[in-house]
Amino acid sequence: MKGSPGVDLSVSLGPVRLPNPVLVASGTFGHAGEMSRWVDLGRLGGIVPKTVTRKPRRGNRPQRTVETASGMLNSIGLDNEGIDYFLAHQLPELLATGAPVIVSVAGENEQDFVQLAARVAQVEQIAAVELNISCPNVAHGVDFATDAQLCHRVVSQVRRACHKPLWVKLSPNVTDIRPVAEAAQRAGADALTLINTCVGMAVDWRRRRPVLGSVTGGLSGPAIKPIALAAVYRARQAVEIPLVGVGGIATVDDVLEFLVTGASAVQVGTANFFRPRVTMELLEQLPQRLQEAGCTRVEQIVGTLQVE
Repeated sequence: MKGSPGVDLSVSLGPVRLPNPVLVASGTFGHAGEMSRWVDLGRLGGIVPKTVTRKPRRGNRPQRTVETASGMLNSIGLDNEGIDYFLAHQLPELLATGAPVIVSVAGENEQDFVQLAARVAQVEQIAAVELNISCPNVAHGVDFATDAQLCHRVVSQVRRACHKPLWVKLSPNVTDIRPVAEAAQRAGADALTLINTCVGMAVDWRRRRPVLGSVTGGLSGPAIKPIALAAVYRARQAVEIPLVGVGGIATVDDVLEFLVTGASAVQVGTANFFRPRVTMELLEQLPQRLQEAGCTRVEQIVGTLQVE
């Protein structure tokens, strides 16, 4: 995709070639149709729809979201209609947008992940599968992303069953993300998505009660951008596979910060809620910023951070 004369916005993430590096993050864009009033869906670098599970899930009890300083806490709990409904009704609509579709799946155990990825991989038109092994809002949801051995085990099993490009979404809720990133790479991941939300909490002190029905939830938005950037930086030191940066991206400068730090693409999340046209704004502004940096291709600026 040419953003403007002389600027090539297309990017490669292993075997996946995307028209540009601006994607939308799972759980923040629904199944795309509801955003078509504000967004030219076909212009997006990719759509990662709401995470799908093997069986339908009602999610967590209310209250599920709360605004915080420069961010948002959510405790949706992977509310979705299940894989059968997704494949029959939601995926065809997503594919019709013309944007690359990366399907996000989450399992309660290793076998769930294997079966989900294998089923999704049967759909030729999808670009990749994203393993959500790091959701903090479900029971045991982060276990696979906080233990390198468990991460390696589940990704290895999925890799054997899934021929599609495989992205693994990791958690910031670890002491050091590098061992988990390395484990995912060794197990066969084609790319890493960094990061999922940070565990957080909101309290109503007058009622002496937590605000969220599940007590804790996942913090997203501008407040977590420094954490996400650090995760990309550390992971870039540890692995060679491409990285997708997620966390607090709302401006074109945010995008470029992630690219310079080592991400080959980004996913826009919480900003979709308060600025529905944010992705279109980023795509309009990115070519000029790249030209100002002397770049004719996105890939020329990726990983150019200087620390010495």
